[in-house]
Amino acid sequence: MMTTANIDLPAFAKNAINLASPRLGAKAIFASDDFFADKSRMLTDAEPIFDAEKYDSNGKYMDGWESRRRRGGGHDFCIVKLGARGVIHGVDIDTSYFTGNYPPSASLDACVCANDPDEGTAWTEILPAVLLGPSAHHFHAISNGTAWTHLRFNIYPDGGVARLRVYGEPVPAWDSTDRTGVHELSLANNGGRIIAYNNAHYGSVWTLLTSGRGINMGDGWETRRRREPGHDWIIVKLGAAGIVEKIEVDTCHYKGNYPDRCSLQAAHVASATGEEAASWPQLLAEQKLQADHIHTFSRDVIAEPGPVNHVRLNIFPDGGVSRLRIFGRLA
Repeated sequence: MMTTANIDLPAFAKNAINLASPRLGAKAIFASDDFFADKSRMLTDAEPIFDAEKYDSNGKYMDGWESRRRRGGGHDFCIVKLGARGVIHGVDIDTSYFTGNYPPSASLDACVCANDPDEGTAWTEILPAVLLGPSAHHFHAISNGTAWTHLRFNIYPDGGVARLRVYGEPVPAWDSTDRTGVHELSLANNGGRIIAYNNAHYGSVWTLLTSGRGINMGDGWETRRRREPGHDWIIVKLGAAGIVEKIEVDTCHYKGNYPDRCSLQAAHVASATGEEAASWPQLLAEQKLQADHIHTFSRDVIAEPGPVNHVRLNIFPDGGVSRLRIFGRLA
């Protein structure tokens, strides 16, 4: 069975955020029917699994969303609240393990709502009906520059889908934000993005910028054991340029594999590569780290390079970091 961990992702999915991830706060808020498999499973971050011996009171347990067999016409649909308002670059409709019960086709509508959609909501089709096959990933690019809040995922006429991944870019509403306040500029929901790293052998690197503490040692950025000189690094593009006021480096769950030390560099640039970032001004000098601990660094140890929109976290020599939080005032 192929997973997104061992297939070549299309360009739109690389370095993009899954806007339908529960880690960002996404929820399946309504389904026309989810008799066989609850709608919430379709958004699970983990890869789908299959247990041939597992059944529940309604039949075979399936890891995804599955409706009952329709007998009276029409089609089923599920409404998803995205974890962050954002522009959608493409989707993956994954029918893994659904072989005789997958929908033959599916489409996507989107809307912008301050609250949950209702009968008066105006929907826009962003993906016309596409054909689906059994137990496979179906990647489809989407060309639409609107920042959406909700999706209506239609399946024709019924059946099961293991996962719906919505690859895109959060678009925070900074215009309506108090510009004098301190904001978490690195947060994925606020537009923070990981754009480069030298190694990410373990974990789920994008969760470095999510809210809350790590749920386990796989929930963060962890590099392989370094056997050669040097150190590891990762570059984050902030959701907006700002003056850094506070930094948090959280090694939650990393006990025998946390980095010995860390430092940060920062710059205000249009784009960044690892080579260029190595010469950026220092934002935070090398600091000793501890196991399973939130390290907070305030203005007394943070340099003042002016407004920045990119940061590079250096760890010495290697190891794992659960969360990186950059707090600042909008420039």
